[in-house]
Amino acid sequence: MLSPQTMTHRRTLLILSLACLPLAAQETLTLEQCRQLALEHNHSLQASRAATRSALYTQRSYRANFLPDFTLSGTGLYSNSDGALSVDGGMLPTYMPDATGSLAMDGGYAYFPGMALDYKIGAVYTGGIQLQQPLYMGGKLRAAYGMAKIGRLAAEATEDMTEADVLVRTDEAYANVVRATQLRQVATTYVALLDELLRVVETAYAKGMKPRNDVLKVQVKQGEARLQLRRAENAVRLSTMNLCHVLGRPITEELTVTDELSLPDVTDDRVSLDISARPEYALLQHQVDIARQQVRLDRSELMPQIGLMGSYSYLYGVEINDRTLFDKASFSVMLNVSIPLYHFGGRSNKVRASKAKLQQARLQQEDQNEQMMLQLAQAIHNMDEARDEQQLSVTLLAQAEENMRVSRKQYEVGMETLSDYLEAQALWQEAYATRVEADFNVFVCHTKLLQAAGLLVK
Repeated sequence: MLSPQTMTHRRTLLILSLACLPLAAQETLTLEQCRQLALEHNHSLQASRAATRSALYTQRSYRANFLPDFTLSGTGLYSNSDGALSVDGGMLPTYMPDATGSLAMDGGYAYFPGMALDYKIGAVYTGGIQLQQPLYMGGKLRAAYGMAKIGRLAAEATEDMTEADVLVRTDEAYANVVRATQLRQVATTYVALLDELLRVVETAYAKGMKPRNDVLKVQVKQGEARLQLRRAENAVRLSTMNLCHVLGRPITEELTVTDELSLPDVTDDRVSLDISARPEYALLQHQVDIARQQVRLDRSELMPQIGLMGSYSYLYGVEINDRTLFDKASFSVMLNVSIPLYHFGGRSNKVRASKAKLQQARLQQEDQNEQMMLQLAQAIHNMDEARDEQQLSVTLLAQAEENMRVSRKQYEVGMETLSDYLEAQALWQEAYATRVEADFNVFVCHTKLLQAAGLLVK
């Protein structure tokens, strides 16, 4: 169990180590530049693009199944085996057919001169080219190609989903940097106000016009404000590191962003309760289409299959009595027809299973579409609430500024206590921070609204 002093010491070392990381030259980026960098270098998006390329090559591979398949083959053999085979000659009996048609000896003889064969294997080689062409496979090739084609479309939809997610993460990371920077400015201004107030109170105390207690009150507030400033500086550093991670850049690289958020004045006119533009909607439809093609693929095992194969080959080798025995080419054609008869329900049940999965995919599609409709409706409501909160924060900040101005004047003329003036300053800081948070919420809610409507990716 670590002591509180040890834990505090370790936290201090961690903060110092983060502050001392080697930093590259600063670079100021706009939101569009951050988006472009994320689309070019984000690791998850690059992996999704690789998956899309893989699906494209898979589709081309299945398309090749419609075309003939040519195979070139060759075999060579060498053997030093040789020898001779001889049959002695002599008188051999002769045969004639009898009345029943059977052969019977007729009592005569014929002379057989004998036979001598000299053989030598030597070099033997054969080569040829073979062609295979499917004619009818029961729809298997079309179903497989259809699945590969739909798989490519699904991969493209997944890439669009990943791109939208990367843009949302980029916008949030960018907005977090802007928010942290603005909150640091608020904290810096608040510290400056308290420093000025402390100087005034200490001067009044030195002249005997203010009690020691007022100096202590301001010093306590000043310590709290400096701690808030330190936290704000750490928030800027960490949010910048997170932005570098999203952009695919080294997290030790220091970036600065333009201190602004492009807030929409009104709700985007393109947004309506329509989810057909979302990549998730297309992906669900592709999943249903793949399940439908799977039914066709399994049904093809119940259909006849016809294939054609042709070959052209050449064989050379083996010498008999100093003459080559094999030295010629040959051509052959084969037509194969396969008709499934009965498999004890194995293939038919497989078709029933794929039909059940098709029904499952359709039900899941309906359920997910309803959930996306709810997400879009929720995003619209969140956007309206964020906009109302932003408008209210503008009013509250103006009131807090006026309250702090009036309180300062009354404090300077002795009509208000120091505690009331400090409270007015704290209310101003809180209102300013609320305004920054409100702008951040409007920006993020608008980005998520576009994502829910499928309008974030062009």
